[in-house]
Amino acid sequence: MASNKATLTPFLCCMLAIAALPATSHAAEATADTSSVHVLLSADTETTLSAQMNGTLGDIKVSLGQRVAKNALLAELNCGEAQARAQAAAAELAMARQNLDAKQGMQKLNAAGDIEVANAKTDVAKAEGARALATAQRNYCYVRAPFGARIAKVYARPYQTVSAGTPLFDLVSDGPLKIRLNVPSNLMAQLKVGMAFQIRVTETGKTYPAHVSAVSARVDAVAQTVELEARLDGDQPDLIAGMSGVALLPGPR
Repeated sequence: MASNKATLTPFLCCMLAIAALPATSHAAEATADTSSVHVLLSADTETTLSAQMNGTLGDIKVSLGQRVAKNALLAELNCGEAQARAQAAAAELAMARQNLDAKQGMQKLNAAGDIEVANAKTDVAKAEGARALATAQRNYCYVRAPFGARIAKVYARPYQTVSAGTPLFDLVSDGPLKIRLNVPSNLMAQLKVGMAFQIRVTETGKTYPAHVSAVSARVDAVAQTVELEARLDGDQPDLIAGMSGVALLPGPR
């Protein structure tokens, strides 16, 4: 029995030592998980512009990566039919107004009744509606930037025939970037709007100061995380939308 005890004692010591190693490793991983989380840089506003009518494109006015101002012309469709409808609608409105003026003049001379004048006014209203519709359809020929932006993607080619709904351009706003991240919910007690932290961006290899700008009102019950939005401190011209990295956050207190 003494011999068996002497043999087992070193074995048990080794097993205890080995069992202790994973616990230390897990503790280190947990600490790392609460001190850095994945982040994604995104534009404040981004959209895909699509064709609003059937037609054939003319020249594309912009190129990939170009900065454009609000209402800048990006592309134009060759749509002579829409232009002709707009001109015809404008002519019909002018004629309806002339008829109304004539009826009102005749009414003063007791040569036209109230019903005739009312009908002339109705014709003007109809013509105004037709012109507004034709003008709106004509404006579909012009693809303009809805906000100051950069061209993130060009889908179309010059002289390509497109249908309504065909994607033409991806635009991202040309301004401060947002930072999106999901952090462990055990940091909720210290996640306040204005809280300072840093992000390390993979593409540049640099670290940048930032601050929390919004905290979600709900915790993801499955992942046990809460969504945050943050803003960079100061202008960082070397960063663009789509870059990613890690947020360096303080651990739970």
